Amino acid sequence: MLEKLLHSTRTFSLWLTWLGGSLIVLSAFLVTTEVFLRKFFNISLGGADEISGYAFGVATALALSYALFERAHIRVDALLGAFPKSLHNLINLFGMIMLVGFAAVVVYNVWSMVADTLENGSRSITPMRVPLAWPQIPWLLGWMFFVFSGVLLCLVAIKRMLAGDTAGTQDLIGVKSLDEQISDETV
Repeated sequence: MLEKLLHSTRTFSLWLTWLGGSLIVLSAFLVTTEVFLRKFFNISLGGADEISGYAFGVATALALSYALFERAHIRVDALLGAFPKSLHNLINLFGMIMLVGFAAVVVYNVWSMVADTLENGSRSITPMRVPLAWPQIPWLLGWMFFVFSGVLLCLVAIKRMLAGDTAGTQDLIGVKSLDEQISDETV
C-alpha cells in the first residue's frame, strides 16, 4: 500500500512541477511583454515584477517534492564514503529525516504567517494591493506536500530497510551514483 501511495505521490509531484514551470513561463512572457511595451510604447502593465516574484515562490515550493523524488536536492556527502557501506542507508535516512524536519519547521512558520495574513486581511504594499493570501496559500500547500512526500519516503525507506532491500532503499533515498546522473542527463 505504501509503495502504491508513493507512486501516486510521485506522479502528483510531477504534475505540480509542470504547473510551477508553467507559472515561470507565463511570468517570463509577462515580463517580456512589459519590457517591450515600455521600450517601444512607453506603456507599463504594472506589477509584472510582483506577479513574477509570487509565481517564482509558488513554483519553487511546488517543485520541491519532485526534486525530492528525483534525489536532486543538494547534499553534502563528502564523508559518506568514510563510513562502511552497511551504514549508508541509515545515514541517508538520517539526512532525509533532518530535511523533512527542517521543512516541517518551515511549514509551521508559514502556516502562522498565512493565518496572520488571513486574520488581518494583509495586502501587498504595491499599487496592485494583492491580497497576500493568494500567493501564500499555494506556497504553503507546496511546502506541506513536500513534508508529506518526505515523510512517505522515510516510511517506505524504513520498510525497505527492514525487509533487507538495501538496493531499493538506496534507489529511494540514497545519493545518485555517477552512472545514474549520466543516464538522467541522456534521457
